Amino acid sequence: MSATRSLRTGILPVLALGTLLVCRSHAFDLLAFMDSDGNNDITAVASRKSKSYIRVQLPNGSFVPETYVFGRGGVWRGEKADATIDQLRFSDVAHVIAGPLAGQNYVPGRDPGTTRLLIMVYWGTSHGQEHASETDAYLNLQGAQAAKDAARMQAGGPPSGPGGGSVLSSFPKNADEAAADDRLTSAMSAVVAENHMRDQADYLNVNVLGYDSWWDDTQKYVGTPLDFRREDLVGEIEEDRYFVVLMAYDFQQLWWKKKHTLLWETRFSIRERHHAFDKDLPGMAKYASQYFGQDTHGLIHEALPLGRVDIGAVKSLGAVPDK
Repeated sequence: MSATRSLRTGILPVLALGTLLVCRSHAFDLLAFMDSDGNNDITAVASRKSKSYIRVQLPNGSFVPETYVFGRGGVWRGEKADATIDQLRFSDVAHVIAGPLAGQNYVPGRDPGTTRLLIMVYWGTSHGQEHASETDAYLNLQGAQAAKDAARMQAGGPPSGPGGGSVLSSFPKNADEAAADDRLTSAMSAVVAENHMRDQADYLNVNVLGYDSWWDDTQKYVGTPLDFRREDLVGEIEEDRYFVVLMAYDFQQLWWKKKHTLLWETRFSIRERHHAFDKDLPGMAKYASQYFGQDTHGLIHEALPLGRVDIGAVKSLGAVPDK
């Protein structure tokens, strides 16, 4: 997959237009993301826009206001219970995001005939694979390798080389060593199959979290002395991460022609460990908002400074009638 590929319709399906929300908010400052050691943590942001989507700037540098309504996207539940995200409703998440949107002159629309954007909101916890090398398959492989070496030494031969192969492949084998070979081959096959599933899970996380540009850029390092750069990526996406995906569609195209035209998307996330989604969402959204409707040309992640967030009230416009 190319880092410059066209905008996709999203990993999660875009649902039919449902409840729309208008949110009002007050003073917004950056919220701290501190880990257990008191250090600022990293938020990752990846944003893209269609070539046809252009925001007009005013003489003072701000953008011309654009109206929007929220659409209920969906939630991707984590693999373990987490009250900081499991108890949040769509309206709770949309309410928080409305403030940073307002900071970029995206304002709530009230007239379907003139509203510019439908912003679908998705959120959840990615399913990391950070303990994948501690599974039964890996443990069985370690045991099979040890049994192979023991049988080899018992027969008076050298230990196995990397990957289970003998240093001297012509050395004769006894029955015990042959059985150990069979066990090792079976164990290696199980790990290969498990690694394939692990790669698929990693690739899904890469796309959901917006890490695809980093994934593409580090492919060339696999098997080289710079492979540590790839390992940095894998280590990050194999941690569970809180994420939000905003996908902004042309509301008029959808309202009148039932056509899904994606204008921009922004994906932002932070690691789940030492964090709470309900407390960290305001700061995540505020930081990511500078890229709403923009193109980051790849992944951006930086430590966030301290601050606070004060959120206002939420108002529902109810269900949108079918046209």
